[in-house]
Amino acid sequence: MSKISPFHLAIPVHDLELCRNFYTNSLNFEEGRSSDHWVDYNFFGHQLVIHLNNKKIKEAPTNAVDGKDVPVPHFGVVLPWDTFHEFAELIKSKSIEFIIEPYIRFEGLVGEQATMFFKDPSGNALEFKAFKDISQLFAK
Repeated sequence: MSKISPFHLAIPVHDLELCRNFYTNSLNFEEGRSSDHWVDYNFFGHQLVIHLNNKKIKEAPTNAVDGKDVPVPHFGVVLPWDTFHEFAELIKSKSIEFIIEPYIRFEGLVGEQATMFFKDPSGNALEFKAFKDISQLFAK
């Protein structure tokens, strides 16, 4: 796999301070630049920006994947295996409610991965995952 450039993702939040507290103190993401209506975060080496929108996000539809109801849309990042498990323990320690608790998806199959889903206070769905064998990221 070639070197991956950092992505930039901007998402709406209905309460900037509530979400700022979540991303800073619950997820332990490093804050970058900010203003009175947006905040930049280091999202595992990528740029995540929360933007004040004042409108609560509607309930997201779901799609069945491996017997679970996966929210669509969602965003996240593929982490190294050990980092995923460390991050999952952090999330558990912060008493963040999971949509889908950390588990191994497609166990024993091509694309075996650890995954977990939860929402931020504005209802944005996040997925974090890790592949036991990263070379299977795009395997069919």
